[in-house]
Formats: sequence, C-alpha cells, structure tokens
Amino acid sequence: MPRRYDPDRRERIVAAAVTVVGERGIAGLSHRAVAAAADVPLGSTTYHFADREELLTAALQRINDAWLDRFEGWLAAVDPAARPADELARYVADCLGPQRAATELAYELYFAGLRLPAVRPLAAGCLERMADLLRPHVADGTTARMLIAAADGLIIQLLLTGRECDTGQAAAMFARLLPGTGSPPDVPTG
Repeated sequence: MPRRYDPDRRERIVAAAVTVVGERGIAGLSHRAVAAAADVPLGSTTYHFADREELLTAALQRINDAWLDRFEGWLAAVDPAARPADELARYVADCLGPQRAATELAYELYFAGLRLPAVRPLAAGCLERMADLLRPHVADGTTARMLIAAADGLIIQLLLTGRECDTGQAAAMFARLLPGTGSPPDVPTG
C-alpha cells in the first residue's frame, strides 16, 4: 500500500494536542487521545513526537504563538491617548472575560513546567517576549518586565479565586508601577 502524502499531518497532530488538553487537561494528553482527535494512526503521533513531553511542548508552543499574536494585536489597538494603566487593566479583563478559555489553557500548560522542566523555557520565553513587545510603550525594559509580572500575577490570582477583574483596581495597581504617573488614591475593594 503506498504511503499517503500528508504534509500537514504534524500540524494537525499539534492542533489535536491543544484540543485534547483543552478538553481533558494535561492528565488526559496521550498519544492515543491525540491520534484519535487528529484522525491519524497512532504511529503518526509517535513518529512526529517521541513522547508525551514532546507533544505537550509542541502544544504549549502553539498556544504561546496564539497568545503572543493576541498580545501584539492588543498592543496595536491600544489607544495612545488613554492611560497605559487603564489599557493594561483592559487587557487583563479581556484575558479573564472573552478570552478566559484560552487563558486557562495557557496557564494550565505553563504550570506543567513545575513538574516538566522541558516546558519551563517556553513559558518563561513567552513572558519575556511579552515584556519585549511592551517595552516601546513604557519607560524601560525593567518597567515592561515589572508590568508583565504584575499582570501575570493578577491573572493567576483571579483565575484561582474565580473573581472578576475590577478594572479600576487593576488600573490603580498598574499606575503605581508606571514612572511619572503618580500614585492614584486607593480604590476601595468590594
């Protein structure tokens, strides 16, 4: 039987790995589950990805790429007349509102790095790239990294607690981190 020409098979397998993790969590990721989701023979997944960790790493890279594309799109749409702190608060609210499913998936894969060292550089690289992208919009690289770290921490807290993003409170927090914006008065918490 001749081999079927399927140049997009590897990409379909990666997309299926993302789907499987989104539906079943990291614990549900297996070559068998991905092969079924991609509608390919099991041997195809093991041909392209030697083990589960390689599948997970490929899925995280795909999710990172989508996350960074979304972040770049957000930066391009930032209103230059608006306060940067307000815009960053809007970004966090978007991550926890309309983009919540994608955010939960990304963070689930990032936290896999606690147990899987191969995943760590991808998670760290994504955050570093976000700081690089933010850098032209703020005073310096340290400020960009600090804002990304604060946004990341806030997103994690809100994901874990299930609370809504209070954009006023988030904006006040970010304003305190931005040089020259002064410290706005405390925003009462609910």
